[in-house]
Amino acid sequence: MMTSRNPLIRTGLFSGGIVLVILSPVVGAIPGPGGVFVFAAGLALVLQNSHRAKKHFATAKRRWPKLGHYADMGLRRQSAARRRARDKAARGAERTTTQDAR
Repeated sequence: MMTSRNPLIRTGLFSGGIVLVILSPVVGAIPGPGGVFVFAAGLALVLQNSHRAKKHFATAKRRWPKLGHYADMGLRRQSAARRRARDKAARGAERTTTQDAR
């Protein structure tokens, strides 16, 4: 898992993510959607390599769940995909029991 990686590499990737996040407004000034992609790449690097950033991200997702949903989609998180599949199955089972009761 992540803890087995070299701490020097993790620090480098984290620093690179911070640099990308800081540069995103500069790239965003150029016409086109480049700033969004640079910010997303930087955020992904930061979240993958920092436990503190993950905790803050989880807190923000609880506070603003709709924005957290979009962040999960953008980061292609496996846990979010499992959660969506579980919720979809629960809604399907709920509809089946409602239709059987009629």
